Amino acid sequence: MNELEKVENHHATQLNSDATHINSPTHDVDLEKGQFSGSHRTSGSTTPQVAHSATGQNEKENDIDSASSSSQTEDDIGFAPISTHQTQPPYQPRPMSRQSHNTTFSHISRSRSNNGFGVDDLEDEAEKEEEEVDAAAAAAARSGAGETINDEEEKRFEVGWEGGDSDPLNPRSMATWRKWIIIAVLSVGSFAVTHASAIYTATYTQMNAEFHFSRIVATLGLSFFVLGIALGPFWSPLAEFYGRRPIYICSFAGFLIWLIPSAVAKNIQTMVIARFFQGLAGSAFLSVSGGTVGDLFSRDKFQLPMAIFALSPFIGPATGPLVGGLINTFTTWRWTYYFLIIWAGVLLVCVLVLVPETYHPILLKRKAANLRKTTGDNRYHAPIERTTKSVASTLGYSLLRPFQLLLLEPMCLILDVYSAVLLGVLYLFFGAFPLVFRTNHGFNLWQVGLTFMGLGVSMVLAGFITPVWTRMRNGLAEKRFKKTGIMKGEPEDQLPPVIVGAPLITGGLFMFGFSTYPWVHWIVPIIGSSIFGLGMSFAFTGIFTFLVDAYPRYAASALATNALVRCSFAAAFPLFGIQMYEKLGFQWATALLAFITLAMMPFPYIFFVFGKRIRARSRFAARS
Repeated sequence: MNELEKVENHHATQLNSDATHINSPTHDVDLEKGQFSGSHRTSGSTTPQVAHSATGQNEKENDIDSASSSSQTEDDIGFAPISTHQTQPPYQPRPMSRQSHNTTFSHISRSRSNNGFGVDDLEDEAEKEEEEVDAAAAAAARSGAGETINDEEEKRFEVGWEGGDSDPLNPRSMATWRKWIIIAVLSVGSFAVTHASAIYTATYTQMNAEFHFSRIVATLGLSFFVLGIALGPFWSPLAEFYGRRPIYICSFAGFLIWLIPSAVAKNIQTMVIARFFQGLAGSAFLSVSGGTVGDLFSRDKFQLPMAIFALSPFIGPATGPLVGGLINTFTTWRWTYYFLIIWAGVLLVCVLVLVPETYHPILLKRKAANLRKTTGDNRYHAPIERTTKSVASTLGYSLLRPFQLLLLEPMCLILDVYSAVLLGVLYLFFGAFPLVFRTNHGFNLWQVGLTFMGLGVSMVLAGFITPVWTRMRNGLAEKRFKKTGIMKGEPEDQLPPVIVGAPLITGGLFMFGFSTYPWVHWIVPIIGSSIFGLGMSFAFTGIFTFLVDAYPRYAASALATNALVRCSFAAAFPLFGIQMYEKLGFQWATALLAFITLAMMPFPYIFFVFGKRIRARSRFAARS
């Protein structure tokens, strides 16, 4: 008997283990049925044991922070994988920190990630009823086909991880060096996609000489790329059915293919259309890859890889103008795309060779298939194999709820607009920086690219400051414990980074704007842009985590809404940026942007103070 057969036969004797990943509905609390289930076996057991269950239907449900099948959320970053243990503890209700909801997980749930944050929606009762009807229909069909329906048997032969994270088929049991290789490939891939959005801005002059178009038409290539990225979160539900690896491969293959028309384009129309599909293909990669960190690392180990991964898509736009400036200074604009094609090709090979499937439900499905093959017993099954939801219905829900949140939730709307203005200003700078530094200081193309390094450095610095916000949140929870005797966090505890970042944003813009005179040294506006970048990074960190905590049942939809609004503004702002700077002047054009951020500055503090009351009246938000 070969090694694989030994492992699989061993697994067949120890199903429904004492520690399973949250992505599998076989973990210690069955959230869909309100039951506790676990297995107790002896070391030499040769038959699966009946799971013990304690009905929890009539118990008050504790609130759930966030849900994840592909990735989990945590207060400070957005993910919280379940830690596992070798022995099954006696049943106790799992402590939860937020409001109670009549909420359930499906066997698989919708997961999206954007800029390093990956979370899931929990199901509401309407979806639950629909799934129960579908499940009843599926059961009736199996009964009609002569199959005996036995709930106890279903549980006994439901496949899970044996030994929790130590299961050799569990991605968390991989060697540490291999995990870091996967994280490195995905981080560079996310960096490449956002880098490609900005590198295009360095090609304007040479392309204009060849294609003879206006500056506003050239800017459409930037805007359409970002618009394609805006649609990314709506692709991620496909990972529920096909896994992460197919999404990675198809996404980057599509990204690579659509770079080719840009490299050989004979007119600006081809360029603009190709740029849209580049963004659309790359966005699927961005929307799924964040969850892989939660697949690979447990709670106590995932913070460093997540911090590195989350930083990569933000640095991409800051480095694009520099790399593009160097290429277009010393060779033709087409080499911009040759460079991207080579880069994307190497990354695609790395994904094919180095990045395996890590999505737990899909791996459990494969494990169940191997058990059926090696044992000849067709009763073995993975939780995902019992789902009845279709791709169409899942995509439908993923498209509907973000718009409900945007229209009905004032906190969600205001914070989405605030983050959208910030990203819009960042992309507007791709037109403003060349105008300012060429006119005032005579910079050439690659020197203009260097001016964006102030933004890049500030984003890296913001990443290193992240532990400060974690300690601040812990301090707020401890202060609350002293007053109430209850140790718990509130969604508003995520807002201090936004409160601190807001004045930095406005002050940085004013500093940049009123230092754009020829007699002021060029380093001063760069410092101003760095202060803006630092505040923007703080704001994004706080807004993302607040949305996850404030809307735990709809966390994925809340982030999808934010991504859609944010990228839509980023697509629109460059279209009027140059005209605004030419009409109003460098100083007052930037001051106008600063005044907009000044008008929105009080809202994070208002939500910090009154957010709990606002959530109490909300249809979607968690209540404390």
